[in-house]
Amino acid sequence: MDKELARYSAVAEAVSLLLYPHAEVVIHDLRTDRIAAIFNSFSKRKVGGDSCLEELNGVEETPDVYPPYFQMNWDGRRMKSVSATLRDQKGKPIGLLCINIDISKWEEMQNFLSGWLQGVSGKERPEALFKDDWREKINTYVSEFLKKEGVVLKSLSKDKKRELISALHREGAFKAKNAAAYIADVLEISRATIYNYLR
Repeated sequence: MDKELARYSAVAEAVSLLLYPHAEVVIHDLRTDRIAAIFNSFSKRKVGGDSCLEELNGVEETPDVYPPYFQMNWDGRRMKSVSATLRDQKGKPIGLLCINIDISKWEEMQNFLSGWLQGVSGKERPEALFKDDWREKINTYVSEFLKKEGVVLKSLSKDKKRELISALHREGAFKAKNAAAYIADVLEISRATIYNYLR
């Protein structure tokens, strides 16, 4: 490998190790239009193979980074790629660093989650099953309260817990027989503390 390009080899290898086994990292030599180095190759390309970048040879004005783009691998899997121009000490383009990430697994997962979350028919939940579910109503109210306050349950302060309990009381959440015990469990406080807040 050219000495100037060799300076980038450790960076390319480090990226491939971090993203292994999902990323292939390639260093192209623009002067020879050959692959100078390749790490975690899954595109069946090898060092010394054609880069197919002849049009970039000798081009002075190249962007430092080419925005992400999609490619198709030899086996039909989609890859998301990004490329960066490698320059010599004078700033002249001498190579291209390409990172190719196999996104097929993420696409499979996205398709699975999309179908799974929609359910068989994609219909809303049957309200008849939840009409009298006071736990569900409490959960929904707590969730909306946290969203409005922009906090998570674990970080809820003592004053905010008091405010939430008062709001739940106004909503009639404590009418259910075991609601106090459930709310105490959700907020990780004792029932005695809840009753104290309600006084």
